[in-house]
Amino acid sequence: MFWYKIFYGLCWLLALLPLRCLYPVCDLMFVVVCYMVRYRRKVVMENLRRSFPEKTERERWLIARKFYRFMCDLFIETLKVIHIDTAQMHRRIHYSNPEIFDDLYRKGKQVFFVTGHYGNWEWLATLEHTIPYHHVTLYQPLHNRIFDKFFYDLRTKYGTGAIPSQAAIRTINQYRQENRMTALCFLSDQSPHRDAIQYWTTFLNQETPIYLGIEKLAKRYNAAVVYYEIRRVKRGYYEVDVTPITENAAETGEMEITDKHVQLLEQTIRRAPQYWLWSHRRWKHKRV
Repeated sequence: MFWYKIFYGLCWLLALLPLRCLYPVCDLMFVVVCYMVRYRRKVVMENLRRSFPEKTERERWLIARKFYRFMCDLFIETLKVIHIDTAQMHRRIHYSNPEIFDDLYRKGKQVFFVTGHYGNWEWLATLEHTIPYHHVTLYQPLHNRIFDKFFYDLRTKYGTGAIPSQAAIRTINQYRQENRMTALCFLSDQSPHRDAIQYWTTFLNQETPIYLGIEKLAKRYNAAVVYYEIRRVKRGYYEVDVTPITENAAETGEMEITDKHVQLLEQTIRRAPQYWLWSHRRWKHKRV
């Protein structure tokens, strides 16, 4: 792909700079994106108004400004993956309690872990070298082939597998036949297609449709389910806390897993809302 090589080459050159030199670029990007381009400003502010009706408009605008600043950092940090090796990445993202996976691995449990578009979720690819499992992330292919291949290459750089969500069952079965212990990552806050909506719940003060793939697959394979909370320590540094939801999904009640991971993500967002993807049209579907 000619255009992909051109695009990747430009990103490759930019990512040669150390992060301490790239963050001033982020500061310039923030001014352009927030004040000049006003990227999805209406979407961001409307999401914040509906999510935090108790806050003043000024308080919501301050969250929005912090979000735009972080979004620019996230863009550059994602590009930087091109040149960051595993050792440096491990200094930048710390997993506070990875021993949870050691215990589940000894018990022979398949693991599904749930997180959202919060913090730097792209850097979770380093999990492959932190736990005994093979790390696999499920993703929705992008319509733009150049960006789709670019993000696929970044996500698989450290050995993490990346498979389209539509191929989840086939891939899980393949790994099981190979007796390959895997930890599958689900981003739980994507908006389902209208014809795929099966469940609504309250999320950030709004009626919200939720994907049920996590719960259905976890129960099908009686997997363990854990939640990942990504916390930003400072620019370029993150900490991840693992919260167990269940060790045996087949033994949980109806929607118990779904309600729990939605609740945990909301708690994460409310603690530091600027690190969630507010430009996402999460509530484009309304309940009829």
